[in-house]
Amino acid sequence: MTSLSQPTSAVPAPAASGKVPVTVVIPAKNEAANLPRCLDHLTWADEVVIVDSLSQDATRQIAAEYGARVIDFAWDGKWPKKRNWTLRHADLKHEWIFFVDADEWIVPELAAEVGEKIRSDQFVGYYVNRRFIFMGRWLRHCGYYPSWNLRLIKRGCGEYERLTTLDDTGSGDNEVHEHMVPTGPVGYLDHDMLHFAFPDIATFIEKHNRYSSWEAAVEVAGQAGHDTVVGNRTLSRRRWLKSVSRKMPFRPFLRFCYSYFFRLGILDGKAGFIFCRLLAIYEFLSVAKKHELLRHQADQARGVALSNVPSRNRQNAKTTSR
Repeated sequence: MTSLSQPTSAVPAPAASGKVPVTVVIPAKNEAANLPRCLDHLTWADEVVIVDSLSQDATRQIAAEYGARVIDFAWDGKWPKKRNWTLRHADLKHEWIFFVDADEWIVPELAAEVGEKIRSDQFVGYYVNRRFIFMGRWLRHCGYYPSWNLRLIKRGCGEYERLTTLDDTGSGDNEVHEHMVPTGPVGYLDHDMLHFAFPDIATFIEKHNRYSSWEAAVEVAGQAGHDTVVGNRTLSRRRWLKSVSRKMPFRPFLRFCYSYFFRLGILDGKAGFIFCRLLAIYEFLSVAKKHELLRHQADQARGVALSNVPSRNRQNAKTTSR
């Protein structure tokens, strides 16, 4: 990790445009369906930057229509991923950086609060709470509210944690499970953002298919720890519970019972029931993929034991043929 500076005491001056002097960063890849409404909620920000992973849809055209700047990001398969790369290398206009996903909406009350808070040098960052919208309703339970994330940060005063030494875990080029680790004091904003992470069940399955690959890879690698998250006791406790649950039998069934009964998903009606069943499927995928990886390793070892034919080192072969 690159060295991080200590928080400065300078208060940002109002932007010449009259907007809030903050750079909103949107990590994106093929987000044409979500991007317009996200950008509709960001007209208050002086700079909006889309860090784009070579989208094949209309993401770039939509960004241009809204006056947002696009920075291309081509991941090389190694750490850092997109958010940390942006913090370290991207040409950004303002000291305060606000990370927003393309499926999130920043309501006017939250935007006004951001503009007020960054004029103080009390904190180097702020946690923002999210309201998950699923099947047309806000999930108040299921263990998904509150959902605090450190999204507003002074550049140089924090980076996203690295939870595993594995580079490509099959979860994509953006930090998903990793959270921001600040180098100074942080605060909490009063107003929530709206998060439309799962507009339909197909999207949930697609995302959690990738997330379960990450879960399985880090668990097989023995790196699925329960690190604490600075300033976020709720998330730290959730990680501890996750580490305990990995050792228990019947994980998919227990995940449903935990989310639906203990975390009161039952109070979220039909949407809550469907969501908790989907969480159980996610847990099943994680368990199944873990066993798949272990089986693959065992098959590889068994194959070596059954045959003494050496494997060909392709890189050495290429070097020799030159």
